[in-house]
Amino acid sequence: MKKIIFILMITLLTLNVFANRPLEQNGKSPFVQVVKNIRESVVNVTVEYDVQYGGLSSQLPFNDEFFKFFFPDPYRNREPQTRKSVSMGSGFIFRKDNKDVYILTNNHVVEHSKEGEITVTLADKAKYTADVVGLDSETDLAVIKIVLDKDMGVVIGQLGNSDEIEIADWVIAIGNPFGQLGLERTVTVGVISATGRANLRFGKESPIYQDYIQTDAAINPGNSGGPLVNLGGKVIGVNAAITSTSGGNVGIGFAIPANIAKKVSNDLINYGKVRRAYMGILPQDITAEIQKSFDLDEVKGVLVAKVEENTPAEKAGLKRGDVIIQFDGKEIPNMAKFRLIVANSEIEKNIPLAIVRDKKKQYLIMKLIEKPENSTELKNAETENKRENIGLEVEDIDGEFSQRYNINEKSGVIITRVYPNSPASDTGIQPGDIILEIDRKVIKSVKDYKKYMDNNNNETLLLYVKKRSGGYLYIPVKMAG
Repeated sequence: MKKIIFILMITLLTLNVFANRPLEQNGKSPFVQVVKNIRESVVNVTVEYDVQYGGLSSQLPFNDEFFKFFFPDPYRNREPQTRKSVSMGSGFIFRKDNKDVYILTNNHVVEHSKEGEITVTLADKAKYTADVVGLDSETDLAVIKIVLDKDMGVVIGQLGNSDEIEIADWVIAIGNPFGQLGLERTVTVGVISATGRANLRFGKESPIYQDYIQTDAAINPGNSGGPLVNLGGKVIGVNAAITSTSGGNVGIGFAIPANIAKKVSNDLINYGKVRRAYMGILPQDITAEIQKSFDLDEVKGVLVAKVEENTPAEKAGLKRGDVIIQFDGKEIPNMAKFRLIVANSEIEKNIPLAIVRDKKKQYLIMKLIEKPENSTELKNAETENKRENIGLEVEDIDGEFSQRYNINEKSGVIITRVYPNSPASDTGIQPGDIILEIDRKVIKSVKDYKKYMDNNNNETLLLYVKKRSGGYLYIPVKMAG
């Protein structure tokens, strides 16, 4: 009897699994034809480059040259050595001009190309040396090019419209996981788990412009740069990253939307760089506290934390404290979307803005310019404070925040924002708390605060804080790396 029950349970589970997979009338999976049409557009990308190691300085405590005088002469003059390193990933052919074949991949797959050589392996095992057309670390995209021996046909992965995707749509990921194992063009299937994922951190250099598609289609190391394909056979994303505690797939993968890839790839091919529009502000996300303080209808839009001088924003009349709720007719849900909308806007075009100022809706017209090199447009209130590595925004005790909340203190700086996933966010510090001392040094103003932070090298800071509830606490904060 137990065996019969067990067999029935297995049968029901099996039927449930297949019931969740779409089938055509002939019993075949609809994924089959899609994969046949696009799989050979996927290529293997290998970068072999030189890495220096050894040498005295790499072995000294804290890499400090001061300590070299404590080492014997034979070690003092040791030269660094060079070894070969290899990175492997995926890419896919998305354009062909005669013998020139253009391949889309991730920036992090080919970022070491300056120190080495890129080899592309096609589906027919033919190998070609590739040149970099352009790199864009701000989206983690790159375009490389190979030149065929003769003008012959190749399979092209066509970029679709990623704005049309919906959560729970079926998708197919194709790539080369664990490249050293030779698992080329592995196909995995899943659904779109979410869209618009942003503020994600993938190591030290995370892309600035983020609007990721999240999928549960298995993505593993080596899949980076491969296509995410819909059932219509169009590429709707470029697989880029995973979140995992083990280093392998756990059902949370991220792809860069195809519409971002279109803009970036076109600019890289036409200009050798990505041309982005610029307005000249430091934006800040709207929180529930800010919504209440500014009497906003919703937790949407972006708050203008600062307007840079002699910029389109200043010329248009934008002011600190304004809340931008529409840009060129588009609703602004959050800062991540806002940044993308601005960057991808037409340069030298008059753009209408809807803002809230002093609880009243107003309209402005702004003419955007091309983003200058080393501009502050990429920053926001969070990145502006990265030099402090602590995750706080502060203002003087007599600033707008204090006046709004009737806070009466003679010195110190008031905390106006605590950033999520920052060192300070784990300590219980809250907006409205007042920093009176740092490491037993009296802090009277924002000038004192910034001066101390700019010259601080301690791993842990000891803050003496007056809580907004009225109590006083010493709070240790471990600085970010």
